[in-house]
Amino acid sequence: MAVEEQKETTTLPKLTPFDNYPTPTSNVQHETEEILLSHLPSSDTTAQSPYALNKSVHMQFLVKHLIKGLNARYIGQDASQPWLLFWILQGFSCMGVVLDPDNRQRAIDKILACQHPAGGFSGGPGQAAHLLTTYASVCALAIIGRPGEGGGWEEIDRKAIYDFFLSVKQKDGSFLVAHHSEVDVRGIYCLLVVATLLDILTPELIAGTPEFIASCQTYEGGFSSASFPSYDPHHPEKVLEGSPRPALGEAHGGYTFCAVASWVLLQPYIKLLPPEAPKPSIDLKALLRWLVLMQGTESELGGFRGRTNKLVDGCYSWWCGGAFGLLEALGVGGLENAKSVSEEVIDQEEEALKGLKIGGGDWVDIDDELFNSKALQEYLLLAGQAPGGGLRDKPPKGPDVYHTLYCLSGLSVAQHHVFPSTSKCKKLSEAWNPFNERKIDLGISPEDKDLNAALRREAYAAMLSWDEDTARASSYAHIVGGKDNRLNATHPITNLTMTHTEGIAKWAYGL
Repeated sequence: MAVEEQKETTTLPKLTPFDNYPTPTSNVQHETEEILLSHLPSSDTTAQSPYALNKSVHMQFLVKHLIKGLNARYIGQDASQPWLLFWILQGFSCMGVVLDPDNRQRAIDKILACQHPAGGFSGGPGQAAHLLTTYASVCALAIIGRPGEGGGWEEIDRKAIYDFFLSVKQKDGSFLVAHHSEVDVRGIYCLLVVATLLDILTPELIAGTPEFIASCQTYEGGFSSASFPSYDPHHPEKVLEGSPRPALGEAHGGYTFCAVASWVLLQPYIKLLPPEAPKPSIDLKALLRWLVLMQGTESELGGFRGRTNKLVDGCYSWWCGGAFGLLEALGVGGLENAKSVSEEVIDQEEEALKGLKIGGGDWVDIDDELFNSKALQEYLLLAGQAPGGGLRDKPPKGPDVYHTLYCLSGLSVAQHHVFPSTSKCKKLSEAWNPFNERKIDLGISPEDKDLNAALRREAYAAMLSWDEDTARASSYAHIVGGKDNRLNATHPITNLTMTHTEGIAKWAYGL
């Protein structure tokens, strides 16, 4: 067995103890750990570095799926066609691959064919509009689209999308993911990203949504898919004021990322509420504790799991690993937040990255990492890569385009430190032109006019205020496998590159 062979040259980590009471769960856990440990490099490795990111074979894997089409195993994803395109296109973006003009136009035309006449984007031509596929479609167009005729952006019917969003809103601030469907925080995240990028975020649209997001936090600290409704589903007009709204289900990595990203996107709105208005809150301490506990132990190579007592999975490198960057926008971790409690505020962010300057002029180094980024990189490079191309959940499973993207996104998170720059946000807000009117009429009520104008400015500034550590960006010391493994930085909220996020947002806001 590979693990036994390695023991001759390497002292392997101990497997997770189970107190001599084996169960089917503990048996699978041990089997998984043994497989993962068998992927550790031996001390006599002389071939290509075991930590090399095989970009060329991963690119070929994605190209094959884009050009030749997806095989039969993807037939169950027929209602997720924009997602399949987004996963492939953003996978290219992570690796710095640019699509040729012909295939770019084919992808644009395919996405536009999924635009529903009544607003939003569907999972395929002729299918029903859905919040999740609307996000995937708009993000795909952010990658491959452009202003002007045939570029895809001008063809986005933003007013119809806004009307679709309002049509699925519920009395308690939640949203159905589609007409006659369920409520899910993933849908709220998708709605908020699209609304912010396309300049269709309004007070009317998100009234009550912060309260709903807060109600989805579980006793563990993570977030579930939804909470029990505070209204009678059979009589939606009957809102049950003051009724309990317990979380519906267990804490989950995907739901948690979407809920926390939504919470960050809602901060401009929450801050603009009048002082007398009650402001919802979430338990950040419990959230941080839960996220930290989702990272696997040494015997799991430092990968992330999505739920308590579950197996590690490469996609949670993004869903859980990516959530730590969002915490910085909420005052948890990061150099910006460390600066705020120092005796001296350092305006030059480049200097701040070297440490905090305090009293006697000494420098105190600050470890701003809340998770083990080196271990996460090792998991993805050793266990996440499939030999024939593409990335995967874990061995011996095969690769797919979903895991390929989210493993790459998680690897990007582990390589880069992208943080919400308070100075950049302030500059963007101050540079905002108050006469920059929205080019589409969303029917804003007179009483919401001033609040809406302020919300546009603050939401735009907050979305584009994310910046990359200059010191970390200019160093390769933290990149496992060396500089050739470096990926493009990913925006912590959108999961697009910083350039693509900024490009479509500036177009939509008329800047």
